[in-house]
Amino acid sequence: MFERLRDALRAALDATTPPGDLRDLARQMREAVVEAKVAVRELGQGVVRTEAELAAERQRLADAERRGRLAAEIQDRETVEVAARFAAKHRERLGVLERKLAAQRDELGLTQRELTEMQAQLARAERDRPLTEAERSAERAWRDLEAAGGVRPGTDLRDELLKSQLDRTAREAAADQQLRELKKKMKKD
Repeated sequence: MFERLRDALRAALDATTPPGDLRDLARQMREAVVEAKVAVRELGQGVVRTEAELAAERQRLADAERRGRLAAEIQDRETVEVAARFAAKHRERLGVLERKLAAQRDELGLTQRELTEMQAQLARAERDRPLTEAERSAERAWRDLEAAGGVRPGTDLRDELLKSQLDRTAREAAADQQLRELKKKMKKD
C-alpha cells in the first residue's frame, strides 16, 4: 500500500504538482505510517501472547510427562497410557506454537523494517517538498531582515552561547543549593 503512495508522491514531485496535492499525499503517507505503527504494536502483542501460550504448553507437557513417570512408578498402566497420549498432544501443540512464534517474530521484524523505511521516506518527502507561497514569502522576509542587520532566531550563535551559559549557571546554582541543604541535614543528624 505504501509503495503506491510513494510512487504517487514521486510522480507528483516530478510533474511539479501543486502544493495542495503534495500535502494530501504527505497526509496519506503519515496515515500509512500511523497504520504501520499500530500493526507493529499489534504484532508485538501477538508475539507476547504466543510466548505465554508456549510457556503454558511447555508446563502442560512437563506435567503430563511427570504424571506418566509417577504412574509408571506405581505400575498404573492405564494412567501411563493416558499420560503418554496427553504428552504426545502437548508435544504436537508445542511444535505448532514454536513455528507460530517464529513466523510472528519474522513478520514483526519485516513490519518494523518497513515502518522504518516508511518513516525515512516520509521525512525525505516532507524535507524535499516544494515550498508554498507563504513559506517562500516568509523566507524572503527573513533574508531581508538579516540583510538589514537583524538576526533570525535559532541562527544567532551568540544567542545560543548565552542560552548555554545561562543553563549551566542555573544547573550550578541548583547543585549548590542541594549541597547546602545536604550539609544542613548532616549537621542536624
